[in-house]
Amino acid sequence: MTHVIAVGGSDAGISAALRARELDPAGEVTVVVADAYPNFSICGIPYYVSGEVTHWSNLAHRTAQDLAATGMDVRINTRATHIDPAGKLLTVRDADGHTEQLPYDALVIGTGAVSAVPPIAGLADLGPEQGVHLLHSMGDTFGLQQSIEERRPADAVIIGAGYIGLEMAEALTGRGIAVTQIEALPEVLPTVDAELGALVRAELVSHGVDVLTNTTVKGIFRESGDRLRVETTGADGAPLTRETDLVLVVVGVRPDTALAAEAGAELGFRGAIAVDDRMRTSLPGVYAAGDCVVTHHRMLGTTWLPLGTTAHKQGRVAGENALGGDRRFAGSLGTQVVKVFDLVAARTGLREHEAVAAGRGWTPVTTASDPDDHKAYYPGATPIAVRVTGDRDSGLLLGAQLVGRRTAEISKRVDTYATALFHGMTVDAVSDLDLSYTPPLGSPWDAVQAAAQAWSREHAGK
Repeated sequence: MTHVIAVGGSDAGISAALRARELDPAGEVTVVVADAYPNFSICGIPYYVSGEVTHWSNLAHRTAQDLAATGMDVRINTRATHIDPAGKLLTVRDADGHTEQLPYDALVIGTGAVSAVPPIAGLADLGPEQGVHLLHSMGDTFGLQQSIEERRPADAVIIGAGYIGLEMAEALTGRGIAVTQIEALPEVLPTVDAELGALVRAELVSHGVDVLTNTTVKGIFRESGDRLRVETTGADGAPLTRETDLVLVVVGVRPDTALAAEAGAELGFRGAIAVDDRMRTSLPGVYAAGDCVVTHHRMLGTTWLPLGTTAHKQGRVAGENALGGDRRFAGSLGTQVVKVFDLVAARTGLREHEAVAAGRGWTPVTTASDPDDHKAYYPGATPIAVRVTGDRDSGLLLGAQLVGRRTAEISKRVDTYATALFHGMTVDAVSDLDLSYTPPLGSPWDAVQAAAQAWSREHAGK
């Protein structure tokens, strides 16, 4: 009987465990979870904070009962402390401090990522008790909720304007808290071109968020009366101080690789665990998946791009191969989407500077266009800001970025580009796709195709 152990109860670990149970219902599968929240959606945290998700338990992809029904053994509040690859033993410690060695035939590491902590003076001396929060886990979420309930903040400062930072700006604004958002880079949502980031900034401002870009936070200090002082420096070098009741630091994450590294696993890009496309680590019988591992990108090669969708796919591959399979991870395209109030921003593939850095000999050029989301004669049509990037010489589609209203099906339209990228299509070939049409929802040439045709007219003379 094969015994597979998955370390980590989030997307990758649970996906690996579920796949192993599917393929070998008679085998043993154990999942070791450091906290009490296996299979919870970290991506859903902002919507629990906002109140749109009414109870934290609703964030579970599957309940504990659902997981138990599969036959897997889920050990919560249990931390993996040591891997013995030669002896195929995993040492774990439970909440009472009791340690145990678990034998395995195959091990899947899905330890995920932890919040990045920026070098801000005073940050190390402050925590949830003082109203200063990092946000990445369910424990972090409960701490933030408690802080809001006890402190009843009138205002808050969010440091970082990436995906989680933007979602949290909406969540806190929805709770009646005045938000100041601070971003060190020139524009919010720096994963898209600045022209599109500016549209997101305008949406934030229209909902009352005070946005400061090109602004670096230098220090956070506690003032009298429980207020916090946030000291910053703007692009011009001038100091600026903000007082606030609450500070949320969301400047990204880093891979959590301590367990694997201590066991001797090879690390790769940005210190993530090195794996091949079968999710094998350098340790015999040990696989890894999710935010703790390098990402095999279909266009960039090996990089690190932590995404929930990627973690689910990698975990499934690891779980299958842990049982002797030969499945390969097909690779990421970095397809992402975020809702900010009534606006949605999405991207897939590469932007121009990323395509140049890939070193594939491409000459990337980009065309911006603003096709309507559906026929203008049907009420409610809105423009979609689309930026299509392709190789000038071959016409190969390299990437796309879209920003539009929530009603404009941005997430599904970026998926069309992602599918085209996956299959190596040219920009011009996007026009050949047989896409659906009805006047309230689209046009005979969908917005995706209209934007591709704009690129072809500009760069291919078509």
